[in-house]
Amino acid sequence: MSVFRFGIVGCGRIAKRHSEILGNGLIDGARLNAVCDIQAERADEMSQKFGIKAYHSLEEMLHSDDIDVVSILTPSGMHAEHAIAAANAGKHVVVEKPMALRLEDADAMIAACDKARVKLFIVKQNRLNVPVVKAREALDLGRFGKLVLGTVRVRWRRDQSYYNQDSWRGTWAQDGGVLANQASHHVDLLEYFMGDVVSVHARATRTLVDIEAEDTAIATLEFANGALGIVEATNAARPKDLEGSLSILGEGGTVVIGGFAVNKIQTWEFVEPLPGDDEVLEKYSVNPPNVYGYGHQAYYEHVIDCLKTDSAALVDGLEGRRSLELITALYESIETGKNTTLRFRSQHSRLGASR
Repeated sequence: MSVFRFGIVGCGRIAKRHSEILGNGLIDGARLNAVCDIQAERADEMSQKFGIKAYHSLEEMLHSDDIDVVSILTPSGMHAEHAIAAANAGKHVVVEKPMALRLEDADAMIAACDKARVKLFIVKQNRLNVPVVKAREALDLGRFGKLVLGTVRVRWRRDQSYYNQDSWRGTWAQDGGVLANQASHHVDLLEYFMGDVVSVHARATRTLVDIEAEDTAIATLEFANGALGIVEATNAARPKDLEGSLSILGEGGTVVIGGFAVNKIQTWEFVEPLPGDDEVLEKYSVNPPNVYGYGHQAYYEHVIDCLKTDSAALVDGLEGRRSLELITALYESIETGKNTTLRFRSQHSRLGASR
């Protein structure tokens, strides 16, 4: 297939980024054919902008023969239902982070896509940020040696007006707090670089907004390789977004990627320098216009490549589930106040649970 036809489900905040990429022809081999939202005015506005079909029912859109791939951009608590419906209709599935809020739902999504023999892509676009790709290259070359410490920091601003945009924001059933939503990309990056997590201990609080879940959290992690990790995440930075960063420290060197969207290499130091190291800070940083960064475009290019070549996704259902398990463990620890080991069955986490 030379061109894959996309349909977007959910025309909210993040859909603006996805629709601009697909609807403006920025991806060779991809075309936006339709959008869908139960809030008719949202779907209609986006369809008029790009001159495409608008649906107000997912079932109706999935019956269309003009859609090959469905991008699911609905609230996180709805991802599983919509992904399974798309898979059952024979459509490939792209799902924004996190893939679901419950591990059982993630398992059901994977099973449905496997049964239908369609691909499942979980959007983790920060893995394709230019600085992140460069740092991962160093990791794969063994330049860090024995890993010692990995740290992510998210210091963003989400005030009450943000949460008031939609009734699902900040709820346990449909969204979760800063860990499940904004920091999920960074938690994924930490695991991407540092490896499997053995145990976590987390704390969280709600400070500046009126929501069910947390706006601020901290956590310590123990990795299988003996390294330690730190997660610091808040939506309570004022008056603006400050930082979305990743730090990797090993016996062979240190890399710090900062900026407000993991977009700028701030430290690149290795015990054994290689030619070109002195140019890295200048050549491998980008300055995106917002916290979403530029990774979505690279991600869709990756999706099209995988579909055309029938190759494996960078973040498939199993890899997406891996980071969801870590996030669930963080919430389990928050609720119990205790250290939580991974490969566990959740008993206390409220993530994904209705009132």
